[in-house]
Amino acid sequence: MKIAVSSCLLGDDCKYNGGNNYSEKVIKFVEGHGVISVCPEVLGGLPIPRESAEIVNGVVSLKDGSSVDKMFRDGAEKAIRIVKENHADLVILQSRSPSCGVNKIYDGSFSGKLIPGQGVFSELLKKNGIKVIDVEDL
Repeated sequence: MKIAVSSCLLGDDCKYNGGNNYSEKVIKFVEGHGVISVCPEVLGGLPIPRESAEIVNGVVSLKDGSSVDKMFRDGAEKAIRIVKENHADLVILQSRSPSCGVNKIYDGSFSGKLIPGQGVFSELLKKNGIKVIDVEDL
């Protein structure tokens, strides 16, 4: 089985704040499988570190209201191409992200409040019939 994984979960320092979300649970789960590391935000040309972003009225934006939607969506398109080209059977994504959130995302108020929803990459994967799970559901 081939499994695509949010790069931050594998320990890559690609989070908005320059850190990562390394997950021992993910490392154990993917052991013995082909692993494809993807970060749609980096693929979209966003710098590390970068301002945090949230989905506000359907548009990925920074707290000051400026849109970074095109970069997020371009990155999601590039990332799904990688997933498809590598014939990934499953994609494990980081929770709450405006790219990778599977079940919940921040509400767009930059207050830390979560709402049901999906990030742009997660939504694209699901629309394409690719199995996606949130790291918290492993």
